[in-house]
Amino acid sequence: MTDQVVTEPRGQVNLAGLTKTDYRGAPSTLCQGCGHNSIANQIIAACYEMNIVPENVVKFSGIGCSSKSPTYFLNRTFGFNGLHGRMPSLATGALFGDHTLKGIAVSGDGDTASIGMGQFKHIVRRNVPMMYIVENNGVYGLTKGQFSATAERGLALKHQGTNAYMPVDIALEALVSNATFVARSFAGDARQVKELIKAAIAHNGIAVLDIISPCVTFNNQDEAMHSYAWGKEHEVMLHDLSYVPPAQEIMVDYAEGEAIEVTLHDGARIILKKLDRTYDPTDRSAALRMLEEANRKQELLTGLIYINTQMPSLLDVYDLPETPLNRLSDSRLRPSRETLDDVNAMMV
Repeated sequence: MTDQVVTEPRGQVNLAGLTKTDYRGAPSTLCQGCGHNSIANQIIAACYEMNIVPENVVKFSGIGCSSKSPTYFLNRTFGFNGLHGRMPSLATGALFGDHTLKGIAVSGDGDTASIGMGQFKHIVRRNVPMMYIVENNGVYGLTKGQFSATAERGLALKHQGTNAYMPVDIALEALVSNATFVARSFAGDARQVKELIKAAIAHNGIAVLDIISPCVTFNNQDEAMHSYAWGKEHEVMLHDLSYVPPAQEIMVDYAEGEAIEVTLHDGARIILKKLDRTYDPTDRSAALRMLEEANRKQELLTGLIYINTQMPSLLDVYDLPETPLNRLSDSRLRPSRETLDDVNAMMV
């Protein structure tokens, strides 16, 4: 009698020859029902559907519940969990070191909007080519639910009292800092989150996604603006959004004049089907006005708020060699003796 080897069915593979399992990470240790888990699942789905090879991605995060998220997706990728609020400078250096990698950063409203606000503003204005997700729940969940900088004024929590300060609007901060891609979504809207992630990964520049991600343990009261109930009741979608990858036949069901099409640098396209308002996401002034109006009306405005595909990224500005810096030999990295002599001569 011969031994038989029983193998599990591998599942459907994508164009990279990988199954969806190849894009997963470690089991989540976050609270059951946490919005961060839903976002991680959509990152897995988006990368699988885009046929991205995990080894061609680099992940970044700081400190907080949100910054644990990269552990739960793409376990075959490179990654670095940095200091609180310092992830942007880490990401900038890493992508300079290897410009062939796709950068995926996950931060939180505390990690970005409090201690990390300065670094956030600079990575945005430099247009570093990477996806920057802010998992926004209005509290410091890892340290037991203190108010974060995005918590709404007047929010009352059992152990924290009442928040007396006006909130920071992540999308507005990104827009005024000249981000070239700004979007907002709600973790409870899985399809929209996934399509925005695809568009953000394909964008050649900084792509800021402010995703309202309810904390089911410390901030999920029905009247709280970062709760599931409030998000479902107050969400106003700008458009129905679809991401169409390069070379794929475009098949959509809208009549002429009812949609906006944005072509990205790699030939991918974003199809924005108009819902109940006419809105041009390439108009920065209109985006600023719309965000101000939504704040006054207390609406959770979701979708692609602004995009600029014409601005060069940080890595386009510098004359980097085709071979990534981290793979160059010492002889190519070090200045020649003649170059050093010329530099020294300038100092005399």
